[in-house]
Amino acid sequence: MLMRLGTVPTVVVSSAAAAREVMKEHDIDCCNRPVSPGPKRISYGLNDIIFAPYGEQWREMRKLFIVELLSMRRVQAASYAREQQVDRMIARLSRAAPATAVALNEHVFAVADGIVGTVAFGNIYGTERFAHRERFQHVLDEAMHVMASFSAEDFFPNAAGRLVDRVTGLVARRERIFRELDAFFETVIDQHTDPARVVPENGGDLVDVLVNLWKENRGTFRFTRDHVKALIMNTFIGGIDTSSVTVLWAMSELIRKPRVLRKAQDEVRAVVGGKPRVDPDDVPKLPYLKMIVKETLRLHPPATLLVPRETVRDVRIGGYDVPARTRVFVNAWAIGRDPASWADAEEFHPDRFEGSNVDYNGGHFELVPFGAGRRICPGLAMGETNVSFTLANLLYCFDWALPEGMAAEDVSMEEAGGLTFHQKMPLVLVPTRYHHRTATA
Repeated sequence: MLMRLGTVPTVVVSSAAAAREVMKEHDIDCCNRPVSPGPKRISYGLNDIIFAPYGEQWREMRKLFIVELLSMRRVQAASYAREQQVDRMIARLSRAAPATAVALNEHVFAVADGIVGTVAFGNIYGTERFAHRERFQHVLDEAMHVMASFSAEDFFPNAAGRLVDRVTGLVARRERIFRELDAFFETVIDQHTDPARVVPENGGDLVDVLVNLWKENRGTFRFTRDHVKALIMNTFIGGIDTSSVTVLWAMSELIRKPRVLRKAQDEVRAVVGGKPRVDPDDVPKLPYLKMIVKETLRLHPPATLLVPRETVRDVRIGGYDVPARTRVFVNAWAIGRDPASWADAEEFHPDRFEGSNVDYNGGHFELVPFGAGRRICPGLAMGETNVSFTLANLLYCFDWALPEGMAAEDVSMEEAGGLTFHQKMPLVLVPTRYHHRTATA
């Protein structure tokens, strides 16, 4: 669909065929980012990976980020954090069980937040030594809303658009949020550059790595303090909400489909046996769990619209001549529900992936929750691991029921959100601790 939003030419891509054109056949022509005032400010002048324009600096930054994020030390740190946070979640839910309804949202969010926070800031995250954590989370939520919201300047990139944003108070709100976040990041960097601080033998956390890149000035461009802060921001934006909302959507769908829920629990309990919980090595042995994650991401991609792209030259998409500097939105939600690609497209049916090689790794354009091509989400692998490990343990360690008097059709599937789309109403369920049978039982 080709349209004009204000003065900005815009294309909305809602089919697998058009998505393939944008993110594969014309990927190099469509891999820039439009400059939007909200993301530009919050990303320190586009000094990040998510919103930065395509070019040599972006390629170098993305390479450095992936190398460090996926280094052996970082993977080990993430694995430790993942197990620690899931153990805490199991303990909290076990104290609530049996017969006590819990808002699952807060428990799942705490897991994702704890994993990302520990990887980024080390083991002090979540302790009293890490000051103002709750305030940071609140401001981070506000920042994500700013980055997801459209402003008048987005549609009218001129003096008139800027004036409207000032009159409505949007500019003032954006500046307040930026200052609060910046003050927090400055404190974190100061702590990590304190000469008296002893860096752990394992090389420290992600901030330690980014600070070293800044101090050593490696690479083909000048890595600055602002780059450090922008990449910390990317880590939290890409790591917390995307993982937590996927787990919650999966649980919402499963509680409405008892047969599917039981099949998933039978699988994980057969594989894990009598251990206290699922171990990381168990997850690859759970093919039905993988199908559930795929089906959840098909129906409920974390972002309904992927981060917009911008054409760098004239291209032809879906039979339309699209000029340079056209904004391109890929509608992952519509693509995942397109009847041309999916039978019974509105139904939650994980078994559709039985014997199918369709995946969300960017090679199959009927399923693109994380994008594809050069702009595919760099944290996809870590996010997938967080989702699968958390969900597997929820299914293994507990039996789940709806609160008394509530039927499956009463579970709200209404969506709300900005950068990521979550359920409008919290998911409230009743957990009952599953008693594992041991080998001698």
